[in-house]
Parts: sequence; C-alpha cells; structure tokens
Amino acid sequence: MPFPYKTVLITGATSGIGLALAEKMIASDIFVIAVGRRKDRLDALVAKHGPGKVAGEVFDVSDLAALGPWASKITTTYPTLDALLLNAGFQRTLDFTTPSTISLPAVTAEVATNYLSPVHTITHFLSHLLSLSPSPAAILLVSSGLAVIPFPRCANYSATKSAIHSLAWSLRSQLAGPDAPHAHHMRVVELLPPAVQTELHPLQPDLVAAGQDKIGIPLAAYVDETWADLISDDDDEAGGTRGGERDEIAHTVHREKLAGAEEKKREGFRAFVAFMRKQGAKF
Repeated sequence: MPFPYKTVLITGATSGIGLALAEKMIASDIFVIAVGRRKDRLDALVAKHGPGKVAGEVFDVSDLAALGPWASKITTTYPTLDALLLNAGFQRTLDFTTPSTISLPAVTAEVATNYLSPVHTITHFLSHLLSLSPSPAAILLVSSGLAVIPFPRCANYSATKSAIHSLAWSLRSQLAGPDAPHAHHMRVVELLPPAVQTELHPLQPDLVAAGQDKIGIPLAAYVDETWADLISDDDDEAGGTRGGERDEIAHTVHREKLAGAEEKKREGFRAFVAFMRKQGAKF
C-alpha cells in the first residue's frame, strides 16, 4: 500500500539512516520535519529540496525537560503531523574488563538519547496523534538487530535497543487492544537494522583504531529495502503484522536469524497478553 502518512517528523535526520529515509520520503511527496542538532546540515537539506517539502528543526532530543514545550510548538506549527520516526541515537564501547575506562555520564547519555528520549517524545506527541482518528497515524521506532541478539562490545547500546524493542511490543499491544478503540488508527512499526555504513561507527575511536569503522552493509542498500518494506502490504512471518502491514522490518541480511531467535518469545508474549485480558487486565 502507499505510505499513508503525509507529514513525518524524523529525529536524527542530519546523517545516516535518518537522512536517507528523509530523502526517500521527500521524493515520495511526503513533507518531512527533519530534526537534529547540526543546523548547517539541516539548512543544506532544506536548500536542496525546498521549504515546501522539508522543514529543518534544530533541537537536541536528549534534552528531556525541553521536549514537552517543543512538542507543543511542533504540533501547533505542523497540525498535519501524522507520523514520528524516532531514529536519533549513538553507540559507545562499554568495557567492563577495564572499569577505569567506563564513563558513567556517557552511559547515562546513551540511555537518555536512545531510550528515554523516545519514551518522552511518544508521550508528548501521542495526544495529538490520537486526535487524528480515524485517519491513520504512526510511530516508527528504529532499534537494531542488537535488540534481539546483543553484542558484548556495545553492551549499553544493545540494552537500550532491547528496551526499544520491548517498548514497541507493549505500545503496539496497548494501542491495538480492546480497551483502546480510539487508538486503532495508530500503527507502531519497529525497524531493526543490521550494521550499516553510517557515522555511527567512525565516531568511535576504538573502532577506528581497530580498522572496524566501516563495518556494515551500504546505507543505500539498507534504505532501499527498508523503504520498499514500509510501503508494502505483503505479510511477513519474520515479524508481527496487523492488517497485512509489516510491524517489524528487519533487513534480509539478518531477518531469518532474528525471526528464529524471536519465535518462541513472540508466541509467549501473545499468549500472556491474551491470558491477562481474560483475567480482566486493561492491557
């Protein structure tokens, strides 16, 4: 089916997956609100495509205290906003074998940006998105294959993405539940990228020193397949689906592996939710 959302806010839109998906959407006549900290890059994006197709919003999504007033400003300025793509995040090495190398402020910042910021952002924008019923609205969360199969080198990053993965399941279940008919126009989609050639790895000095900063599949290959999946209505047994739409989108490079790792867990989750609802639980 055609991508039904017409005004999409994208965090982390100045580079990598966020920028590439922004340009895919712009090319499909979707108005993009590109969010990031680097004004020069946002200005360049607007200059390239024009203010009628994209708006640049300079904002640090890790500033949790500022998110509420900012969200109010955004929904007032762009009342047609009908989808969030929460992509901002960063990754750092966490070496427990050498505790003296661990920066606890950096650990806290990674959790705030990768997990707490999406939770706060969803909370602040959700009333607006719910008000759009019955028109479609969506929350798209970028996690990682490491959400399912963690990598010890980036233990904290993997944990934050596992938290996003869990959040997506619970959020989707709540909004699709029998006690939330006012939310049934909402779709929750999780993107689970493999390693992709973006700025995520070159910004880590230890990976650069080890010559591992260029790991991953080419960005264009990842985004081309992911965009095709986002606009497809094909059922996909690798992830949960609702109404024939893909709710989890994993790249073919690791789709089968992730599906195998998740199969029993997904069955258990669905059975547990069904059991609790029979017991009268709201969610």
